Amino acid sequence: MKRGQAYGGKRRRSGFRRLLGFCLIIGMIAGAWAAYSKLTPSRDDMKPEYGHAHPLFYGGTYLKEGALIEQGQTLLPLEAIRTVLGSDLPVWYEEKTQSIILTSDTKVLFMKKDELQAKLGDKPFQLAVAPVERNGRVYMPLSPLKTLYGIQAEISSVSGVMTLERAGDRLRMAVSAKDDEDIFVRSEPSIHRPYVDRAAPGQPLIVWGEQEDWYKVQGPEGHSGYVRKKELRFTGDRVIAPLQEEEPALPWKPGQKVNLTWEAVYSKHPDPSGYPAMEGVNVVSPTWFEVSDGSGQIRSKADASYGAWARQRGMQVWALFSNAFDPDLTTKVLSSAETRFTMIRQLLAYAEMYKLQGINIDFENVRTSDKQNFVQFVRELSPMLHEAGLIVSIDVTPKSSSEMWSLFLDREALIDSVDYMMLMAYDEHWASSPKAGSVASLPWVEASIKRLLEEDGVDPVKLVLSMPLYTRIWSESKGEDGSVDVSSKAVGMDRIREIMRDRKLTPVFDEAAGQNYIEYAEKEGVRNRIWIEDERSIEARVELVHKYGLAGVATWARSFQTDSIWGVIHESLSRPS
Repeated sequence: MKRGQAYGGKRRRSGFRRLLGFCLIIGMIAGAWAAYSKLTPSRDDMKPEYGHAHPLFYGGTYLKEGALIEQGQTLLPLEAIRTVLGSDLPVWYEEKTQSIILTSDTKVLFMKKDELQAKLGDKPFQLAVAPVERNGRVYMPLSPLKTLYGIQAEISSVSGVMTLERAGDRLRMAVSAKDDEDIFVRSEPSIHRPYVDRAAPGQPLIVWGEQEDWYKVQGPEGHSGYVRKKELRFTGDRVIAPLQEEEPALPWKPGQKVNLTWEAVYSKHPDPSGYPAMEGVNVVSPTWFEVSDGSGQIRSKADASYGAWARQRGMQVWALFSNAFDPDLTTKVLSSAETRFTMIRQLLAYAEMYKLQGINIDFENVRTSDKQNFVQFVRELSPMLHEAGLIVSIDVTPKSSSEMWSLFLDREALIDSVDYMMLMAYDEHWASSPKAGSVASLPWVEASIKRLLEEDGVDPVKLVLSMPLYTRIWSESKGEDGSVDVSSKAVGMDRIREIMRDRKLTPVFDEAAGQNYIEYAEKEGVRNRIWIEDERSIEARVELVHKYGLAGVATWARSFQTDSIWGVIHESLSRPS
């Protein structure tokens, strides 16, 4: 090999080594920079854009709504308030009457758009600023929301962000874990993401949740984001003061069992002078009031002498108010805040006039399209009746697939507004039923109770089991085509005793129905069948009251009684559970 060739080879190897070294140095620098970048938090500031001058937050979440400030007063959008309250029912907006109605357990406030004069119950209430509509959204003043629900707002003077809080809310507070370091609230749970808010040492943040090594927080300017757990130190909870609401003074002892009977009043006033002692009955509910026209006027069949008779015997009067079982009329009166208020005011006037202790609501044969309007009516009615010292009860059927008699009832919502819910556990087999059977078999009654308790969350101490004092005489005859024609008529307890005595019939116990049973032929080809309401069937139902811890019993109707049944109910209801 020549010397020049060897020398050239050495130069190429030396250049390669220098290049390799240079690449190693560059790689080390890049690796160090990557490591540095990985460990170094971003200091980029990114202020969120909300599209509102005063974006609203609740629970650390942006509500995608903004507040208005007009005449120095805060107004909040309807949808945001519904989100905070967790329901669209306490805040009700009615387009056709331009009405906004706020309801709570003890208060109801009626407002109208662009009007300063409102009503708190039946009393005038002056607003500092009227509800308004802006860009298709309805806004209401904060002040009454604070009065009814304890909603309050904190606004950042820097960002304009408004944070809503509700009475009873518990806020978890924290500060920087190090006394000399700021806290950067990141847009996402990563130190490489820009920060949306910043807290100086000792400046509090609200912690709303956690995600692995990060907390979701709300910073001093109201923006929500994330902070590493190790950067925070908790300082305790801040509790928003709960509302101080007085319980309504109602004429009923807590824990006292209800023993109510309905008095069916038709074309003339009943004469109670010949009634038996009705041992244990502590409430009578005469069917005195019903809606009479689409403007909300109420027809009255009330009788002051009947009320005086009841009070003299230590019985309260919870007068029944019905919709006349007219679906068209019901739609009209429930669809407007003005007609609902008309009905409420009349009931209050009648209650005062006849010295009532309660109102029993009995709306039946109602379309499902009126379901929410009915709930709203009860929400408006109850606080005003409570303020007048009246018990509010409502009648409901067992749950079924019937639109007009069951599906329109939102039992879960209704129970929140009333003192008692009367489960009308009868008409399992109704007047025109194609099949003969018990008016209220024991398994059916128990299943009806359980469905309300389990499916609708009805508190058993507010549920009253309503029992029939009537039964039906079923007549079955065979048609020419071999089919069975069924008809029935409702009769009282004494009539059944007469039939058994006159025909010398001995009842047998129907295990499936949990009742005594008789049958007889009245004429050729006709079989009469009766599932009997008597001491045995009544005692078995009262046993369900004890089994499920219910509030008591009601009976439909007094006129179907046998005198001795009151003592049976009283004795069964009074025994220790």
